[in-house]
Amino acid sequence: DEKTSLTVADAVDYKGHPADKSRTGGWVPAALSLGIEICERLSTMGIAVNLVTYLGGTMHLPSATSANVVTDFMGTSFLLCLLGGFLADSYLGRYRTIAIFAMVQMLGTCLLAVSTKLPQLRPPPCKCTDITQCEQANSFEMGILYLSLYLIALGTGGLKSSVSGFGTDQFDEKNEKEKAQMAYFFNRFFFVISTGTLMAVTVLVYIQDEVGRSWGYGICSASMFIALVIFFSGTKRYRYKKCSGSPIVHICQVVSAASGKKTAKLPSDISLLYEDLPEASRIHHTDQFRFLDKASVVTEDDYRQGSFMMNPWKLCPVTRVEEVKKMIRLLPIWATTIIFWTTYAQMITFSVEQATTMERTIGHFQIPAGSLTVFFVGAILISLAVYDRFIIPLCKKWRGEPGKMNIMSASFVETTNDSHYSSNVFDHFLSTGFTNLQLIGIGLFLSAMGMAAAAVVEVKRLSVAKKYNETTTLPITVFYLIPQFFLVGAGEGFIYTGQLDFFITQSPKGMKTMSTGLFLTTLSLGFFFSSLLVSIVKATTGSSDKQGWLGEHINKGRLDCFYGLLAALSFFNFGLFLLSAAWFRKKTVKQAPETEIIVKESTIEEKC
Repeated sequence: DEKTSLTVADAVDYKGHPADKSRTGGWVPAALSLGIEICERLSTMGIAVNLVTYLGGTMHLPSATSANVVTDFMGTSFLLCLLGGFLADSYLGRYRTIAIFAMVQMLGTCLLAVSTKLPQLRPPPCKCTDITQCEQANSFEMGILYLSLYLIALGTGGLKSSVSGFGTDQFDEKNEKEKAQMAYFFNRFFFVISTGTLMAVTVLVYIQDEVGRSWGYGICSASMFIALVIFFSGTKRYRYKKCSGSPIVHICQVVSAASGKKTAKLPSDISLLYEDLPEASRIHHTDQFRFLDKASVVTEDDYRQGSFMMNPWKLCPVTRVEEVKKMIRLLPIWATTIIFWTTYAQMITFSVEQATTMERTIGHFQIPAGSLTVFFVGAILISLAVYDRFIIPLCKKWRGEPGKMNIMSASFVETTNDSHYSSNVFDHFLSTGFTNLQLIGIGLFLSAMGMAAAAVVEVKRLSVAKKYNETTTLPITVFYLIPQFFLVGAGEGFIYTGQLDFFITQSPKGMKTMSTGLFLTTLSLGFFFSSLLVSIVKATTGSSDKQGWLGEHINKGRLDCFYGLLAALSFFNFGLFLLSAAWFRKKTVKQAPETEIIVKESTIEEKC
C-alpha cells in the first residue's frame, strides 16, 4: 500500500514501470510541452494571417482564390486533429504523436521557407495594379507551395490533438495538490495560445514583410527545432498513459449492434437491457434515441451452443449506448457553432486584403496588413481579462462569496426539473459567471455584430475606392477595420472557452478525446464552409463579363454584400443556437432501479 501511494495508478515512466510521483510528472514536465504549442501557434497563425498577401502580391492569384487557399489550409489543419487523436489514443500514444508531428511541421515550414526564397518557385514580379495583367503561378510552383502548406497542416493536426492532453497526463487527478496544478495548467494553456498568436501577428508578420518571407518561415522552423530539443529533454520526467483505444470504435460498435437488431423489440422494463460495467462506472438509461437501446437487447443470437457469448459488435452495455447518446445530444450545439469560425476566417482573409488597400502609416512606420489582426488577439485577451477580473468578482461580491473563478473553469449546471432551471442558472451566474452555453451565445452574437460592422465599413471603403480608382493606397485609414476585428475577436474569447468547457464537461468520461476532436472540427468545417460560400457567391453573382461580389480585386467587387450575407446567416444561426440550447437543457433522465444483470453461461439472472 505504501508503494502504491508513491506511484500514479494509471501512468508509467519512460521505462514502462509505474510512475513515481516524486520523480515524474508535475508542473515542470507539463510546462515543457507548452513550448511546442507556442511554436505551433507561431507557425500556423504566422502563415495564415499573412498568406493571403503573398498569394495575391507574389503568386498573383485572384482575391477569392487566395482567400480559399487560406481557409482550406486552416480547415485541413483542424480536421487532421481527428487523425492525430485517433493515432494517439489507439497506437502511438501522445508522446510519440507530438514528437512525430512536430518534426513533420518543422519540415513543412522549412520547405515553405525554401519555396519563398528561390525565384524559380514563384512567377516573375509584376507592378501592375490590375492583377489580371500579371502572370499567375504555374502548377509546379503552386504544387511546391501546397506540399509545404499541407505538411504544416498535418503537423498541426497531430500536435493540437495531443499537446493539451499530454500536459494534463502529468498530473494525478486523485491528488488534490496536483489537481490544483492541473487547473493552473489549463488556465495558462489558452494564454500560451494567445501569446503565440500575438507574436505571430506582430513580430513574425513584420519580419515577413520587411525582411523576407523566407526569414519569417525559417524562424518558425528553427523555433520548432529548439522546442523539440526542450521537449525531448524531459523524456525521463514525463508520465505516460497507455493507449486506451479510440472512442470512435465504441461508437461504431453501438451503431452496428443497434442496426443488426433493428427488428428486435425493446423490453418494457429497462432493467432487462444488458449491462456489465461496475455500478460506479455506469450511466443511467435515458429515453432519448430509443432506437440505439436495441444494441443492449439480449437475443437468441447472443448464445452459441447454449452458452452466452458477448460480441461487442452485436451486443453493447447500456453505459456504452448512453455514451453515444450523450455525444449525439452535443451535435445541435456543435452544428450551430460552425458559422462563427466562418466569420473568423474573414478576419484573416478578406479583412487583411481590405487593409492592404487602406492607409496604414503612423508617422514614418507602415503597419503590415497582416498585423491588423493584433486588434483581434487584443480583443480576446481584453474580453477574458474583463470577464475574469471584473464580472466574476462582481458576481461573487453580489452573492457574498469570496474568491474568484477563472473563465476556463465555468461549467454548465444541469437540472432535470424545468421549474427550477431559471433559479439554478441565476445562482450559477452569481457564483461562477456565465454558463458555457451562455458564453457560446455571447460569442455568436458578437461575431454577428462584427460582420454587420464589417459590411458598414466596407460600404465606406468602396465609396472611397470609386473616387480614387487608379490609386494603389486609398486615402482612408485602416483603423476603420478595428470594430470588426474587435467584435469577432471578443466573440472568440467567449466562444472558444465556452465550447471547450461545454464539450469536455458534457461528454462521457471515456470520450473526452473524442469531444475535444468534435470541438476542433467546428473550426475545420467553419473554414471549409467559408471556402464553399465564397465559391458559391463568386459563381452566382459573377459571369465571364462581370466580376460579381467577389473576384479579381476587392475594389471592383461588392464585399459589403458578402459581409451582409454573413451577418444575416450569423443572426439566423444565433436563433437556431438558442433553440438548440433550450432543447439540450430539457433532456430528461430516467433512472433504472438498482438492478445488476449477471451473465452465467446459458442463463441471465436478475439480482435486486
